[in-house]
Amino acid sequence: MVLYTSPFPNSFLSVLHSFSWGLIFPCYWFADRLVASFVPTTYEKRQRADDPCYFQALCIIITTPIYLALLVASLPFALIGFLLWSPLQSARRPYIYSRLGDKSQANGATLLTEWKATGNGKSFCFGSANVCLLPDSLARFNNVFNTQARAREIGRRIRNGASRPQIKIYIDSPTNTSISAASFSSLVSPQVGDSTNRAVNVGIKRTSSMEYKGDNSGSNNSEDSRDAKAGGELNEGEDNNTCIVRISGEDNGHISDPEVDAISGQANISSPAEHSLEGERESPKGQIPNHKQKEGDSGSLDSYTASRESLVKVRIGDGTVDQSNINNKLLYKASVMKKTSVRKKKHMDEIFDHEISAFFPANLDFLCLQEVFDKRAAEKLKQQLHHYFEYVLYDVGVYGCHGCCSFKFVNSGLLFASRYPIMDAAYHCYPNGKGTDSLASKGALFLKVQVGNTPQDQRIVGYISCTHLQALAGDTTVRCEQLDLLQDWLADFRKSTSSSSTANPEELVAFDVICGDLNFDNCSSEDKLEQQHSLFTRYKDPCRLGPGEEKPWAVGTLLDPEGLYDEEVCTPDNLQKVLESEEGRKGYLVYPTSKNHSSSQKGRKASLKGSGRRIDYMLYTEEGVYLEWKVEVEEFNFITQLAGLTDHLPVAMRLMVSTGEEDS
Repeated sequence: MVLYTSPFPNSFLSVLHSFSWGLIFPCYWFADRLVASFVPTTYEKRQRADDPCYFQALCIIITTPIYLALLVASLPFALIGFLLWSPLQSARRPYIYSRLGDKSQANGATLLTEWKATGNGKSFCFGSANVCLLPDSLARFNNVFNTQARAREIGRRIRNGASRPQIKIYIDSPTNTSISAASFSSLVSPQVGDSTNRAVNVGIKRTSSMEYKGDNSGSNNSEDSRDAKAGGELNEGEDNNTCIVRISGEDNGHISDPEVDAISGQANISSPAEHSLEGERESPKGQIPNHKQKEGDSGSLDSYTASRESLVKVRIGDGTVDQSNINNKLLYKASVMKKTSVRKKKHMDEIFDHEISAFFPANLDFLCLQEVFDKRAAEKLKQQLHHYFEYVLYDVGVYGCHGCCSFKFVNSGLLFASRYPIMDAAYHCYPNGKGTDSLASKGALFLKVQVGNTPQDQRIVGYISCTHLQALAGDTTVRCEQLDLLQDWLADFRKSTSSSSTANPEELVAFDVICGDLNFDNCSSEDKLEQQHSLFTRYKDPCRLGPGEEKPWAVGTLLDPEGLYDEEVCTPDNLQKVLESEEGRKGYLVYPTSKNHSSSQKGRKASLKGSGRRIDYMLYTEEGVYLEWKVEVEEFNFITQLAGLTDHLPVAMRLMVSTGEEDS
């Protein structure tokens, strides 16, 4: 299949489409600004209350007639543009495929050579998030605003979190079970332009080895590699850009906070994001105030505005390095985990790692986003993501009239980014959308990616599906029909794109994953039909025990919009701390619907079922995967790095694809 790099098959149609949209855009922009003036967010309301000199009311009085007059003046041109734009949509392709133009940063082909099927396998990390990038006037109904600035900042945070070093501390103790996969301490990274040796020879108490494996760009420092390997053998199957700290079992594997600080402080590792961010240190033009770094906020890892109090003190031996020596340096989280969580698992009944993390996982391979409806925001987001992801599909969906569907004014809002080459892609629009959802071309995006090659030149591939279901409450039957269509379309896509047969397996399937905002949770009594859908018999949900029953560590992914800008949750670190507390979750998450409770979520103390509405899902299956391989969840994260930028919590899942071969 040929991937479409432009929305139209020839340049004439592209020029005509650009001309028609140029006639429509002024009317669209004035209407958006006019409505936005009358829909303030809670942040703006608090700003008005705190600042007696805030003349918002006067501004509205002045700007409203201006916007209205310009809107009326632009209507005739918008009408002409619409008459040209509408019929062109029948020839429009369902997505735009973008590949990184800078070959020096491209590493997709290099990644294909990293995993050989004769080895122990490889892990792959998937991320999914609803980022609420609607036109600004509509986004304000979800209590978020300044869509263009948010798009840029969301992209910066995602790629900075994904490109940081992956630091994990494994506790080598068969008796200790008290260490959870919570984020402890921080790792300080050197400033941009620091050409000194990145790897520091460490003498960590009760530590047998420390390993750091280069960066995601493939340009590993040879000296660093030698220093890292000197501490111990490289763990097979570990991703690049990974730092492993192993701690022996003295004191039953107990690790104190000072020792954790010592470990993190002595590991001085540079992030590849630092080099790609030169010249971008200044704040984006028009960036809204709630995006600025506050105390304890390390969500946007390249900001100079991080407070000094948020930087940790580095302890080396018995001494302490002065805080001033590490000012303006970046923060990275280290996860403390039991050794039973090592990449290659030994037992079938083993529990995988899970945590609420302030950052996107390091070495994120695939990213599925929903509600990227605004086309200008999609362009800004794509540009930021291209600093880390080589392949991006965006502007996914259809416009205008298509078959029996109603007229579509906006696209599906889906966006997909990958570090691995995309082989095939297909999009289908749900034909049964109702209400306001019928105005958007909500549907499903199906992708086939190549993740490796065998020594026999067989391709190793994976399938990823990204979707966004009907949102309106009570539309249970609509969502169930869409789940049926999702399964049928996915089966057709796999059949049409497969080049393998039983007698001649040209391809080996490593994984099959479904990501997206399904708009129902596993605990609400109103969503029982969706909870019992056949999709969950074929695909596994790592967060649930069964219909209506969640695992104890699972949390909701839908934030209460009214509390987005509260000081307690407006930064990634603060939101992480709040969500780790049961009482905190009750105050800032939306919970499953119940007639016994009011719609207001904030400050609620009553006993509630579950830990919030989890409507963002990541599912996987072993059906259709190469029979001799095993797929296991290695790690599952709820991510707070987009705090203040969207009303959803992103989720991430790391899968280990094992070939079944054991060490001798």
